[in-house]
Amino acid sequence: MAEFLNPEKILFRLDFKDGDVIADFGSGRGEWVVFLAKKLKNSKIFAIDILDEAISVLQKRLSQQKIENVEIKKANVEKNCLLLNESCDWVLMTNLLFEVDDISNVFNEAKRVLKKKGRILVVDWKKDVSFGPVSPVDPERVKKIAMEKGFKLEKEFEAGIYHFGLVFQKE
Repeated sequence: MAEFLNPEKILFRLDFKDGDVIADFGSGRGEWVVFLAKKLKNSKIFAIDILDEAISVLQKRLSQQKIENVEIKKANVEKNCLLLNESCDWVLMTNLLFEVDDISNVFNEAKRVLKKKGRILVVDWKKDVSFGPVSPVDPERVKKIAMEKGFKLEKEFEAGIYHFGLVFQKE
């Protein structure tokens, strides 16, 4: 039976290395962050979200689980995620793009913070499914925007019964 969405399975099959610097744009309550932080103990993970409630929940989770390699930033990833230029190996955009006003601006910010050959993981809602947001993002539109910003599509995959997955690399 196909799964709804399993961050651990998706992240496990990607090429993360212990020591990578990872930014989770729109980290929410930290489902992706917590798994990565536990698996990649020598990595620095930035959890970036604009919502106080999500940040508060994530802070509690990190404290309860004694996770120390995550830094939370309250920021709007469409404008400035508060990270240094070319500081990250990966940017995660999971269940984010359907919520933003300007996908292009999010990719601009990812491009700014990614190192050369850095990667973006996009996981978002499929169109034409019986469950999910009213206005899911079109993966073809995401690919077009990413390529216009100088990224190349590295991988495309099913991320669950309701989600698609894309991996881009900064050229």
